[in-house]
Amino acid sequence: MRNNATTEPAWLRWALITLALGFLALNLLLPLLAVFGEALRKGITAYVAGIREPDAIAALRLTLTVAAIAVPLNIIIGLAASWAIAKFDFRWKSVLITLIDLPFSVSPVVAGLIYVLLFGLQGWFGPWLRAHDVQVIFAVPGLVLATVFVTFPFVARELIPLMEEQGRDEEEAALSLGASGLSTFWHVTLPNVRWGLMYGVLLCNARAMGEFGAVSVVSGHIRGKTNTLPLHIEILYNEYNFVAAFAVASILAGLALVTLVAKSLLEWRFAGQLAGRGH
Repeated sequence: MRNNATTEPAWLRWALITLALGFLALNLLLPLLAVFGEALRKGITAYVAGIREPDAIAALRLTLTVAAIAVPLNIIIGLAASWAIAKFDFRWKSVLITLIDLPFSVSPVVAGLIYVLLFGLQGWFGPWLRAHDVQVIFAVPGLVLATVFVTFPFVARELIPLMEEQGRDEEEAALSLGASGLSTFWHVTLPNVRWGLMYGVLLCNARAMGEFGAVSVVSGHIRGKTNTLPLHIEILYNEYNFVAAFAVASILAGLALVTLVAKSLLEWRFAGQLAGRGH
């Protein structure tokens, strides 16, 4: 027997579904179609030319390089932070949690300016870096630092609630049987959070490749050298080279679609894992 107190009328359910689908179509589907439509407006030849242009290839290579460095760093830092927060009690735990959430509350542009203040030529460490011929700002190290900062919370924030829900019983049992801390982490903790870790890595990688604000400040916008894909798209658009701009943007859109599919698969697999543990 249906409970009328908790069951919405059919018209309300359909209205909510229609509203949600309309919102998704307006804000996701139409912009996506517009990107590929503009990219192909002058034909496939112009589209391929925009993608194969040397500066576009350099921007793609730099984007992948920055992501390939920043994401593994965030995996290591995120695992260490989440393990410490979920499995141990210490005085400054709340401070660590606040620091993890800091990139969510600070504008990426402000984050980029902070790195300029620290590592720029007139910054705190600028004279020492210049004396040792080390360049951070307007170079790959600055891009990596800015990207690590804005993407840091994704891995840790996925793992902390998962580890807290799992508790400490299995780790304590392994330690009582003589396993070392590293062995316990590798054989007990990590297998239990692998799907959550993959989900966090996926989100971290997507943000790393699409980050604009922080890397824009520290890059210097040097074409072919320090421009990532989002920065290269901005330059092309400002030069009214719309076909090339949307052609390069379609690369990011394609990566976003791949991320969306992978995210859905991981959510399905992760939900199945949690259901299995519940039984």
